[in-house]
Amino acid sequence: MRAVIETVRIPRIHVEPPLAPGVEIVLPQQAAAHVARVLRLRTGDPLILFDGDGHDYASELAGVSPRSVHVRVLSAHRAAGESPLRITLAQALARGEKMDWIIQKATELGAAAIVPLVTERSEVKLEGARADKRASHWRGVAIGACEQSGRARVPGILAPQGLAAWLESLDRRSASTRLALFPGGESSPRALTAVESEILLAVGPEGGFGDGDIAALRAAGFSGLALGPRVLRTETAGIAAMAALQALYGDL
Repeated sequence: MRAVIETVRIPRIHVEPPLAPGVEIVLPQQAAAHVARVLRLRTGDPLILFDGDGHDYASELAGVSPRSVHVRVLSAHRAAGESPLRITLAQALARGEKMDWIIQKATELGAAAIVPLVTERSEVKLEGARADKRASHWRGVAIGACEQSGRARVPGILAPQGLAAWLESLDRRSASTRLALFPGGESSPRALTAVESEILLAVGPEGGFGDGDIAALRAAGFSGLALGPRVLRTETAGIAAMAALQALYGDL
């Protein structure tokens, strides 16, 4: 009978304080509850911490009690979960949990940053405290995706903003490939003739980009990208485009 070896995956936890070998930290309340009550880890069990600097920190539980969980950092090594493509996904706001799904999957696919956009045909609009609350929630979604996927850098989640404001903020001199999902776009991912390591990818809302949006994107140097003969939903289109770009020019 062939022996079956089961590989036990070491849990990965994101923490905010800067980490370094030899330090001991107390886990935040939510992470501590997950470690102690959900995972049921005990003193001496291994753990991987990361703080977003691109390193994984091999650690062990130094003490577990109902009130606190102490972790000792043992060593650091550069994580291998980052893509050579720095893709910024500029995604028009989607309804309900669709935006959470987009951010989760974009993070798993290696997005360097995610920009929630308000466009001509956007039906979802966020302002003030509500926008700040959603941005904080989306960062939590991205952190969870990093913990699961093995990434050690959390993509930046910008505050929701208008398309014009985002385009105005872009560095006109930067060498980046600028793509937007348009109906009848002139290029497919496979047909792109030159792809820079930095990619800006813009995706419209359920109704697509309006004429004014398309004119503004083209004026900012964006070319149209097509994903075949089928019409994809907004929560599918950007993720499909990212997967194709990663497969052709990245690390998939």
